[in-house]
Amino acid sequence: MESACKWRSLPGAPSLKHLTAPDYGVPREQQLRALQDLARAHLESFDFAVGNGLLRAVQAIPPLEFAFKNDRLTLAITGAVISPPMVPKGTICKELKIYPAECRGRRCTYRGKLTADISWSVNGISKGVIKQSLGHVPIMVKSQLCNLHGLSPKALIEHHEEEEEMGGYFIINGIEKVIRMIIMPRRNFPIAMIKPKWKSRGSGYTKYGISIRCVREEHTAINMTLHYLESGTVMVNVIYQKELFFLPLGFLLKGLVGFSDYQIFQELIKGKEDDTFYKNCVAQILRVLTEEGCMTQKQVLIFLGQRFRVKLNLPEWCPSEQVGEFLFEHCICIHLKSKVEKFYFLCLMTRKLFTLAKEGCMEENPDSLMNQEVLTSGQLYLMFLKEKIEVWLQSIKIALEKKAQKSNLSFNSESMLKILGRGTDLTRILEYFLATGNLRSKSGLGMLQNSGLSIIADKLNFVRYLSHFRCVHRGAAFLKMRTTTVRKLLPESWGFLCPVHTPDGEPCGLMNHMTAPCEIVTHCLYTTSLPSLLCSLGVTPTDGVPSQPYSECYPVVLDGSLVGWIEKDLAPGLVETLRHCKAMQEKKIPVWTEVVLIPMTGKPSLYSGLFIFTTPSRMMRPVRNLALGKEEWIGTMEQVFMNIAVSENEIELGLTTHQELFPHSMSDDKLYRLQTPQSPLVRPAMYDHYDMDSYPIGTNAIVAVISYSGYDMEDAMILNKSSWERGFGHGSIYKTERIDLTQKIKQGEDNLVFGIGPDRAATLQTLDADGLPPIGTKLQYGDPYYSYLNLNTGESFVTYHKNKEVCVVDNIKVCSNDTGTGQFKCVCITLRVPRNPTIGDKFASRHGQKGILSRLWPAEDMPFTESGMVPDILFNPHGFPSRMTIGMLIESMAGKSAALHGLCHDATPFTFSEENSAVEYFGKMLKAGGYNYYGTERMYSGVSGVELEADIFIGVVYYQRLRHMVSDKFQVRTTGARDKVTNQPIGGRNVQGGIRFGEMERDALLAHGTSFLLHDRLFNCSDRSVAHVCVQCGSLLSPLLKPLPAWTTTRIRQHICTLCNRNDTIETVAVPYVFRCFVAELAAINVKVKLDVN
Repeated sequence: MESACKWRSLPGAPSLKHLTAPDYGVPREQQLRALQDLARAHLESFDFAVGNGLLRAVQAIPPLEFAFKNDRLTLAITGAVISPPMVPKGTICKELKIYPAECRGRRCTYRGKLTADISWSVNGISKGVIKQSLGHVPIMVKSQLCNLHGLSPKALIEHHEEEEEMGGYFIINGIEKVIRMIIMPRRNFPIAMIKPKWKSRGSGYTKYGISIRCVREEHTAINMTLHYLESGTVMVNVIYQKELFFLPLGFLLKGLVGFSDYQIFQELIKGKEDDTFYKNCVAQILRVLTEEGCMTQKQVLIFLGQRFRVKLNLPEWCPSEQVGEFLFEHCICIHLKSKVEKFYFLCLMTRKLFTLAKEGCMEENPDSLMNQEVLTSGQLYLMFLKEKIEVWLQSIKIALEKKAQKSNLSFNSESMLKILGRGTDLTRILEYFLATGNLRSKSGLGMLQNSGLSIIADKLNFVRYLSHFRCVHRGAAFLKMRTTTVRKLLPESWGFLCPVHTPDGEPCGLMNHMTAPCEIVTHCLYTTSLPSLLCSLGVTPTDGVPSQPYSECYPVVLDGSLVGWIEKDLAPGLVETLRHCKAMQEKKIPVWTEVVLIPMTGKPSLYSGLFIFTTPSRMMRPVRNLALGKEEWIGTMEQVFMNIAVSENEIELGLTTHQELFPHSMSDDKLYRLQTPQSPLVRPAMYDHYDMDSYPIGTNAIVAVISYSGYDMEDAMILNKSSWERGFGHGSIYKTERIDLTQKIKQGEDNLVFGIGPDRAATLQTLDADGLPPIGTKLQYGDPYYSYLNLNTGESFVTYHKNKEVCVVDNIKVCSNDTGTGQFKCVCITLRVPRNPTIGDKFASRHGQKGILSRLWPAEDMPFTESGMVPDILFNPHGFPSRMTIGMLIESMAGKSAALHGLCHDATPFTFSEENSAVEYFGKMLKAGGYNYYGTERMYSGVSGVELEADIFIGVVYYQRLRHMVSDKFQVRTTGARDKVTNQPIGGRNVQGGIRFGEMERDALLAHGTSFLLHDRLFNCSDRSVAHVCVQCGSLLSPLLKPLPAWTTTRIRQHICTLCNRNDTIETVAVPYVFRCFVAELAAINVKVKLDVN
């Protein structure tokens, strides 16, 4: 809750205090709160998943019962625990804990051991509990289980981490992986939907349905749909283990409670007592039961159990009634504990379905944020882990049966220990899931997608890195959809999702980013006291009768369970009381509670009711409660039915209840490592809140807007050569290569180590005695890179530096294996590649004005101002009109005034308005500094020294160097590798391939009439070959070389056509090799190609 207060103490304006602060760069006592909160949803959900959640999940796994040689065996998991990452027992080392930096360096996984308590019994007699390791599971950095948890910035630096390390990711094979947050339907809330494709589910189905995603506390999910049929009955559709099951509603209602048919009828018609059509439908629903001969609850359970036994793999001695109970427990409204609650909730859904079908209410939009929640990384991890532990239990049964076939088994704890050790290890399964993002699952976890669930957290620049943790994705299934409705920006997402921060292209509108104040609820809250509190505040319980008819009452639903009814006139008062308690922290109402009153309007609007949510995974954000003067957290659904003012002057008395804390947004671009970065003079206030000065991404450059020479057409820019010589935009790239000698030898041999053999010592003087290059060496193309020897034979092998660029060895780490027994076999070498700007490198301002460096212009030929100042960059004025990047013009003036007065300007959007314009504000500051009001100056030509006629706009703009460099992209080839099949040159820069001369390029040469050039490109330089052809039968394949007879003394072999048996009909022709390949392929499918040679 205290996090709502942090938005009060925001920096009002940016400042340059870091430039002069003596303690800047010294590690703080505590980490910066703002940055740590960014990954909070990931960390807190993971902490729940591996702590309390894991315990609940394994206890929810049903015990595995099976018959084994006349005995009944039962295996159950009673508990499970994950230990922090440690070195395996029995290894010799100083430090037992493993830290993330080591896993990154050794390219291994940061993981802890999962241990479960297995209790087993034979014929119902307990035989004790066995502790069994199920393998290692990946652990999130900075979570409770991580060894960095709670360390101070100083301690983090000692463990080779950044002082502001925020965690929230996993390390899999040395790569940082983030589990994507995915938008899911809001849990335990019935959504009214109209889908025409539902008609194809069977005869009599209509487009109307009520869909619900039921989720338990330990995040096990199941999807249910109630379908309206033309006959007026209702079919319930459940997805279990990726299979669709259909059940008539009557069977479910009768099987859940022991009520008489009349009682069920009374419950279903609440609020619709006068609707004769509806009453007939309800009677029809219940009539189906008597036709099947199911009069009592028990008969229904037996009837369902017999039908479903095949699919629910329960032991064969289980009575049918119990199978029916299992079906209700694991497939129907699984979020509710008791059957009576399930009964009342199904009745509510049925009433909503009929209201929708008779157009008494609107359909709800599943793409709207009010009907959605977020699946956090911890939940997905826990759901997957739970399912894999179930798979492990099944694998024990298989191991038992295998063992029993080979030898006699006696049941004692020793033999059981051995068998438990044969279960499938979960290590690889979880690593595969996080490394690829592919979900291999039997049940599908109630999700639409099974790929793209994890992404690499690339640290190109800091802002880009942060955005991975605030990103929510709509799901991979929607990328393929042809409609655009899913991608639209809806007004309901105001304040929760950033309206601008979404990529363009394929993921546009599907990948969104949460606003800074938006948080995700990650705690499971105990709400046992809430139903009784509601009843004391005037709610009539489900078994009571309200003072007004049901049609004048709202149903009260708490987390998907019908608590009771509240009269129409009392409901607003109840909502106000709940809000007051929530904001003031009274009566044990959690701050994360969401109170939604969907009002009756008298028109067919949304289905009315009072809905209260306390479940995790919902998005919440703080607003100011005007009545209490305190911050209150509101959710996506309640926001729609509240009146919130943005500014003071919008508040209307009696209507407005809440006010926004602040409007704001945030964005930036990406880079590698700059040698001379600077802090921007113009920046948003949030820049300091997130302490971005620790990760600067560019340089303040003097930019003149002038069309000078022809070298700045189409977004090119001219750079002052002297600025470049002084270090403008200089940078370097760090590349790390891992060299593992165990991969260079056959399996089983263990005889290679780094070093220099006596035979090569003279030639390898640039390398150290250990066969590795000394740190600081300059490596050029063809220099020895490292050397290793074979201990058995004594011969040494040398690898040479293949990269054409000059590199410097930055550092070398010697790595071992997990147990610490690896010899000198694996090293990580980091090379530093200096990259100073060259012609063709990409630069950009912070307004999307990207351009490439086209020329380093000598300073003496550049235009200069009256004071003798020469600009760093010449920017072409034609880049402005069509793009309308006014921000860059304002930044130029603001940057100039900031430099003159030693200030730092606030660049938060919407700070200026029509009345208080930016040009006026900065113009006055420029005037005060003795410059032109509009930021222009007179300039002189650097070539002739004559004053230029036009005034030139010149100022200070923050320029960034981007990662697209010519050195990574240029491609040259004369001759080189060819494809094995077609003999044509191969493509691709990495393999020294050629550049494809394609169809369109061919058209261009045809149009030019340069036929010899065309022939040279597409034939001589590609795959010209000389072939023999038989003139008579026209075959390319029949001419073969005839073997020489034994008696001949001549060595000239002749081609003979095997079809015509002659050698005087054979001619040589030049054809593309692909053509010969094609003819051979056609011959393989019995197509003969005949050449007409003349």
